[in-house]
Amino acid sequence: MNLNAAYPELLFNGNCITCHKTDNLNKSAPTVQEIQKEYKNAFADKKEFVDYMTHWVLSPKKETSLMQDKIEKYGLMPDLAYDESTLKEIAEYIYENKFSE
Repeated sequence: MNLNAAYPELLFNGNCITCHKTDNLNKSAPTVQEIQKEYKNAFADKKEFVDYMTHWVLSPKKETSLMQDKIEKYGLMPDLAYDESTLKEIAEYIYENKFSE
């Protein structure tokens, strides 16, 4: 197992999956599939996708959200105080991965 390749997945599973599940059970936030789809619709380019997601999670604001309807439903994501490099790795993982339900 290549730990470097698995690191972004570990970051995602250790930090994001608690709220952003891959199924519709016990939802407290949009699923990762919903987020991935919304961001890919807005940003087909990986760099733009990763940059926007990274900067939004660094400082979540309703005004700059791509998912206004989800904020109405679940509330605004809290500021989690992650560093930028960690968020970039997670955003790249979300962009590249195919999530199953």
